Formats: sequence, C-alpha cells, structure tokens
Amino acid sequence: MQITQLLVGKDVGTKDGLAQEMRNFVYIIEDTTNKRCWLVDPAWDIEGILHKVDEKSLEIEAILITHYHPDHIGGSLFGYRIEGILELLDKKDLPIYANKHELEWIKRILGKDIKCRATESGDKIITEGGKITFIHTPGHTPGSQCFLVNDRKLISGDTLFVQGCGRVDLPGGNWEDMYYSLTTKLAKLPKETILYPGHHYGPQPISTLAEELKSNIFLKVRSLEDWKRLMGIV
Repeated sequence: MQITQLLVGKDVGTKDGLAQEMRNFVYIIEDTTNKRCWLVDPAWDIEGILHKVDEKSLEIEAILITHYHPDHIGGSLFGYRIEGILELLDKKDLPIYANKHELEWIKRILGKDIKCRATESGDKIITEGGKITFIHTPGHTPGSQCFLVNDRKLISGDTLFVQGCGRVDLPGGNWEDMYYSLTTKLAKLPKETILYPGHHYGPQPISTLAEELKSNIFLKVRSLEDWKRLMGIV
C-alpha cells in the first residue's frame, strides 16, 4: 500500500492563511492493486483533496479519523469555519472509521450526529494490497488513534510528531495516557517503521521510529515521574 502525504496550505488549501499556519497533513492510503483508497483526516479543502484523488484515478473506500479536533475533521476553530467530513459526505456517501471513545466528541464538534463505525485497538481493514491496523493512542484526545499500514508505515495523527508529540492540555487530553501511548505502544513498533505525523512541525515531513527513538525527547523518557517533570505536572 502506498501513502500520499498532502500538506494543507501547500498541496491543498493553498489560499487559506490559517491552513498555512496550522500545517496539517491529510493522507491518501492507496491500495495499488485495485485503485482504491482511504482518506485520513480530510479537512480544509475538500475539492482540492478530491482533485488529488481523481488525479490518481482512485475510488474512495472510507474516511479514517485520527481524532476529533476541527483541524482534522472540520468544524469551527477560533471562530473560523473549516471544511471537513460534512462537506465531503455531501459529495460522497462514505463510511467513517473513528475510535469508539471519540464518537461523542465528533458529534459535539460537528454539531451533527453522523454515523461512524466505532473502532477498537487492533481492528484491521484487510484488502488485496495489504492491511491497515488501528492503534488506540489516547492522550491528545480520549479516542486518538494511529493507522499502521502494512506493519511498516505509521500515520500517527497528533499523538507523535517528528521531534515532538501532541498537546495534552486541551479538552479530553490526558498526560498519563499520552505517556503510555508513546512508551508502551508506538515505541514498541519495529524501528524501521516510517512515521507520517498529523502536522508538519518538525525539521522534515516524515521520519523513522529509529530516528525518533534516538532524538525525540518525548520517546526517550524512562519513567512516569520523568514524564511528569517534562510535562510540567506538579
């Protein structure tokens, strides 16, 4: 399976000033054997995203959501309306996969009760070209999840960034959950795993788990007490 990384504000949403500041990534996971794809966190510029899909002559199978924040699914952010899955659903009837702990938050952000397929850690989408494994990684939000593609490519949302990790001080965030998500789940993946983060906050758009284990301070913490000090928890 192939992953296309779209930087909002550069590859799509090029005229949106806030998008350029937020530096979100949208992903297209492509099953190259049958020209099907899955969209991860489609937001900011739905027409632009669909154009990228059409350029590849792909058929969209589903929407995959890493977490409920409006810069990833659409909705209101700082009073600014962001396009997202509601606008996409107006154009295409697609299933939506979101972690079961995220469903009420999604409803609250979108102001609408949309039907989602509730996922749990370990669930899989299996196709002719490979598989997508869902990993529940709470911390940034209660239902944050990552997508492990063919056991070697990780779309990490706002859980793990290149040289960073997601915030834990927003509604639904939990510093202790983030510690365990990073150290007992993501850090245990094979070192050759390629990291595709939810934002372009680091020195490069992608990395490897080996590199992050070596240089990302948030993966180098060895105890919960050290993590508390790093997070500034008194």
